[in-house]
Amino acid sequence: MPETKILLEEKDIPTHWYNIVADLPNPPAPPLGGDGGPLAAEKMLAIFPGNILEQEMSVERWIPIPEPVREAYRLWRPSPLVRAHRLEAALGTPCKIYYKYEGVSPAGSHKPNSAIPQAYYNKVAGINRLTTETGAGQWGSSLALAGQMFGLEIRVYMVKVSYHQKPFRRSMMQTWGAEVFASPTNMTEAGRRVLAEDPDSQGSLGIAISEAVEEAASRADTNYALGSVLNHVLLHQTVIGQEAKKQFDKVGDYPDMIFAPCGGGCNFAGVTFPFFADKAAGDKRAQNLRFIAVEPASCPTLTKGVYAYDFGDASGYTPLMKMYTLGHDFMPPGIHAGGLRYHGDSPLVSQLYHEKLIEAVAVPQRATFDAGVQFARTEGIIPAPESCHAVRAAIDEALRCKQTGESKTLLINLSGHGHFDMASYDKYFAGELEDYEHPDHAIKAALERLPKVG
Repeated sequence: MPETKILLEEKDIPTHWYNIVADLPNPPAPPLGGDGGPLAAEKMLAIFPGNILEQEMSVERWIPIPEPVREAYRLWRPSPLVRAHRLEAALGTPCKIYYKYEGVSPAGSHKPNSAIPQAYYNKVAGINRLTTETGAGQWGSSLALAGQMFGLEIRVYMVKVSYHQKPFRRSMMQTWGAEVFASPTNMTEAGRRVLAEDPDSQGSLGIAISEAVEEAASRADTNYALGSVLNHVLLHQTVIGQEAKKQFDKVGDYPDMIFAPCGGGCNFAGVTFPFFADKAAGDKRAQNLRFIAVEPASCPTLTKGVYAYDFGDASGYTPLMKMYTLGHDFMPPGIHAGGLRYHGDSPLVSQLYHEKLIEAVAVPQRATFDAGVQFARTEGIIPAPESCHAVRAAIDEALRCKQTGESKTLLINLSGHGHFDMASYDKYFAGELEDYEHPDHAIKAALERLPKVG
């Protein structure tokens, strides 16, 4: 079997992040204040440092990566691109399948790509304490790691269902010095309000965001850090796609389709946006390139949501953003892909989907674990439940091509390993995983409560 890993050197770590806003056909819809009017900058400065807000609003194509951030990236970047020969052989497909493996980071996922610059920029701005939310724990553990690197205190509100499903991610955060609480808590007004209505609430990312934002806004020494959705987070993740392009150049290949799991949108953006730049520049190789965002059938934001202004959190503390949403008070079921249980999608990803520049598919939970196990038994890596979604969709395409005889080059963003998700695999092998198809009437009810703005 030929060598499968396509490696780069440290000097190939990107020196700039790529900002897709510079290449969009239409400008992004502006964020709005809670009343539907223009967003007051001072409200954002209450929880974000000015240097982060500059990136959030930037229209520059390339943003320099500070050297302290690149130095931290050297712990694991560049990450490998791998040709999945064994998976191809098992499927009997004419397709070439590659995966960009982000599980080599200390936290085991792609999330440190943004956690490290966010910690750095807050430290430079004189902030010594951050609050955040986390779903499956990849983001919380990544920010805990970054906090240690730059000397910041970290407090994490972890969605309660994941807090109990994934205890070792909680242990990782605590090992790196973070405080971790199961959200909703009695520590914030947002949490107390949820618990008063439902003492047994499993929590949601929207609720955890509300708690973290509320605390950050109430303390002058504390800012808030977000793990996905916003422009600056997607910007930081573009190191993934930039490296992948160099690696494809090394072997004289180029993808026809790119698959990535999509919850808030950051790992999808991280791998696809730099290739979108090729398309925008008229690169002939990219003209028929397809980008596939893969989401859970139980939280079908792109495939069943609406494109509208909505809050990013459950309590309405955040600005209103134009995005695909299932409603800010949407309560997803307790699926094991905790990082994909979010009611909305990134405004940038949402705009691309609305303008039909990307595609989206929703897949059921058990089928994703089927794919994850097949991937592990052929390629050796046990994928995180979130990553299993992209693996599922790519396998489906490879099998379709087997039937038609088409030969395509497929790229998967394998956003993390599943070593801390083995309880989920235990349930899969025991036949205890359920497929949730979120009912249309529940989505309709949530959408009726959208803010009447825009």
